[in-house]
Amino acid sequence: MTQIPPSKLAQQASGDDLSHSAMRVSILGIRGLPAEHGGFETFAERLAPYLVKQGWQVTVYCQGQGRTDITEDNWNGIRRVTIFVSGDGPASSMKFDWLCILHAAREKPVCLTLGYNTALFCFWLRIRGVSNLINMDGMEWKRAKWSKLARLWFWINDWAGCLLGDALIADHPMISDHLATRVDRKKITMIPYGADELFGLKPALPDKLGLVAGKYFTLIARAEPENSILEIVKGFSSKKRGVNLVVLGNYHEESAYHRSVKSTASAEVIFLGAIYDKAVVRALRANCLGYFHGHRVGGTNPSLVEALGAGNVIIAHDNAFNRWVSGASAYFFRDPSDVSNAIDDILANAEQASDRAAASLERFQKSFRWEPILNMYDQLLRKFLKADGREPNAVTNT
Repeated sequence: MTQIPPSKLAQQASGDDLSHSAMRVSILGIRGLPAEHGGFETFAERLAPYLVKQGWQVTVYCQGQGRTDITEDNWNGIRRVTIFVSGDGPASSMKFDWLCILHAAREKPVCLTLGYNTALFCFWLRIRGVSNLINMDGMEWKRAKWSKLARLWFWINDWAGCLLGDALIADHPMISDHLATRVDRKKITMIPYGADELFGLKPALPDKLGLVAGKYFTLIARAEPENSILEIVKGFSSKKRGVNLVVLGNYHEESAYHRSVKSTASAEVIFLGAIYDKAVVRALRANCLGYFHGHRVGGTNPSLVEALGAGNVIIAHDNAFNRWVSGASAYFFRDPSDVSNAIDDILANAEQASDRAAASLERFQKSFRWEPILNMYDQLLRKFLKADGREPNAVTNT
């Protein structure tokens, strides 16, 4: 493991280029691998090994604490550069992003930045002549959960990403349309999020959960108003169902919204808390009657895609984001009565529910499998190697 004193980092950023192979890519914007934080980390955990198999030399930046130097190691053929910053709040994350950009600018790979939260910092990559492709994620500045100051910051960085990125990646057609109001559409590539197919696996439910396969619905989301948790729980709890609603996520008594959700819930609603064990979450998805998705803002939501891959009947909030991802076979709701009616229909029409589940899987297989999605990233990155005057190596077999 090599160590780089932080005092040399800014000096390196303006130094001579490192020698590098033709196919070199650095992934920025995440907190590191293996994935422990969110959707972009999970995506990077799939993309980075895929790119290695295609002949790329891949660098991923990781955020660390408790040291003052920079370390490098190898993880599954991926070069990990760990940069240490103090604290774990937004200011620390912003400092980490800036130091990653300084480091990457010195090496001059093709950069893939996941998210635009600190896109203003990408001016340094532009100055240094580094090609930078930015996945623009969702429209964070529209989310009600953020303060006015945070929403302003996201709005500014949304603009900065559009202007400073050499290419923009949108994970949903509506995100593409939004970006096209700011830049030429030729600069935008639509590549959705992917997931693993779970249909047919039917992993066993852990006994400790006390659940019966096919006798419960799932709801997996942060407990926030914009995710329609209250509407879903109200609709489900409006009558006795004979099945359960399983809710994942942290609920705290000090939150008025959380208290409202729990006080509304009938005895058939089960709050399991936050579950980070991927095997358990997969088992919950694969064995449920249907999946509730209440998100009102966003692009291609990873949780919704995973539900499609599990062949779930989808009951989603009625908005254009969810309608495109889910397809025509889903149920859509606007209020608790819509939720209740959808549940009644699913429980009363098993054959129709089976058809809707099959349509979910078909939608997944058509648009959200990992292999074609990762290949689209590979091909887009190769275009920028050529733009930089570097010829990509021959593609290796996966």
